Parts: sequence; C-alpha cells; structure tokens
Amino acid sequence: MFEPRIELLIVDPQVDFMDLPGSQLPVPGATRDMAGLAAFINRCGERLAGIHVTLDSHHPLHIAHPMMWVDSQGAAPAPYTVISAGDVAAGVWRPSPRLSREDQAWCLGYVERLAEGGRYPLVVWPPHCLIGSAGHAVEVGLHRSLCAWATRAFAQVEYHAKGSNHRTEHYSALAAEVPDPADPATAPNRRLLELPAADVLLVAGEARSHCVANTVRDLAAAFDPGNIGKLHLLVDCTSDVQGFEQLGRDFVVELAGQGMRLVDSAEF
Repeated sequence: MFEPRIELLIVDPQVDFMDLPGSQLPVPGATRDMAGLAAFINRCGERLAGIHVTLDSHHPLHIAHPMMWVDSQGAAPAPYTVISAGDVAAGVWRPSPRLSREDQAWCLGYVERLAEGGRYPLVVWPPHCLIGSAGHAVEVGLHRSLCAWATRAFAQVEYHAKGSNHRTEHYSALAAEVPDPADPATAPNRRLLELPAADVLLVAGEARSHCVANTVRDLAAAFDPGNIGKLHLLVDCTSDVQGFEQLGRDFVVELAGQGMRLVDSAEF
C-alpha cells in the first residue's frame, strides 16, 4: 500500500510573534495557532517524514528596523511606518547618516528594487526576534512537541535561520527579498527547495500575511504547476499581522487558485 511522504514546514513560530505580554511583534491568534499545531504534531507525528522550522533571526541594526532610517529632522520612523521608493525620492525618509556610504547607497537602491518586485513596500517593524533574545525562541509548547517528535522518530527537526543580513528583509524562507551578492545566506535555500519532492507538504506558522505567504509563493514557483496541490495550508495554524489581514486573504485566494489545498489540522 502506498504511503505518501508527508513533511511539515513551520514558519517562524517564535515567542516575539505570540499574542502575549512582552512579545515585540504580536500576531493576534498566534498563541492559539501554536497550541493547535502542537496538538497536531502530538496526534499525527508518526505520519510525518520530516519537520522543518524557519527562524526569523535579526540584529537591532536592520533595514526594516527604526534605527536604519531618519526623517528630515533626523528622527527615526515609528514602528509600522511604510517607506516607499517615492518617500525616499522626496526626502521624507533617508538612510541613517551613521551608516557607511556603501550601506546608504544600498538602502536607496533597496526601496527601488522592492518597488520593482511588486510584493511589499518596506515596512519598519518593531525590533523583533533578535538573535540571543527570549523572543527569538520557539514558542514553548510547540518546542516541547517538536522535541517529543524528534525523540519518538529518532530524527532531527531541521531549523533554518533567516534574516540576519541587515541589508534585506527575508520574509520568504527560500530567499531574501533582495539578495545580497556578498552573502550566500540571502540566496535560495537549497534544502528547502528540495521540499517539492514530498507527496504532501503541510505549511503553518506566522504570519500568514507575510512570511508564510512569501514562503509558499516561492515554494509554489518551485513546483511543477500540476503539483501545487501537494501544498496544504493548515488554515487553523496561521494568522495575520494586525492591519495586514487583507494581504493574508489575498494570498489564500491567489494560491488556492493555483491549486494549494486548505485543510484544518483537526481534520487532516
């Protein structure tokens, strides 16, 4: 009897995205999502051939954090400020003068590259998932379930860090928004590009509006068009950044239209 190879990809299930006191970029519903995902792994783990977890991994100095930009008075932008290429051209925002000349030039070209790419403009986020911080860690209940799965399966959960290059956002786990030619970590993740070999690829995590959406888009591009149905989004284990819910809804419509399946973890 044919047993499908089922793999699970969990995007950024980190403390700083949980809707809990002290989280730096709380996603409404994320704590509930992780509880459901942990229960799913506990219940269905023996069916999983592999588990992959991506980790947002930033430094305080980062192109999408406030300290990288200033206005005409030298003040940093507030979190959730959108900086467009037009804003930069008009002098509303400019790279911090404390940056090297090379980095300032990169920033100016970066917003233009984002505009050409057409996915997202630059959003200034609260500093989050800082390397070494408590907020960088995997949500505790999910981490417990991942360790239990690894023990039962006598296997390793594969962790994939992204976002440590200060010059570029890294929403998609497969590649940075604007790859830095000097940094191989911003180039396509070859291991994750092997995931289309699975018969079923389950995807969950945070946030549906951003990192889940871009990761799945890049995965879909790696699939043969007729095989996008291998992608299964666990709809009850992912939520949107507050204020960006429409991006999450648009992503679901777009990818479901290409063949991605929408499933509830309790029914899988």
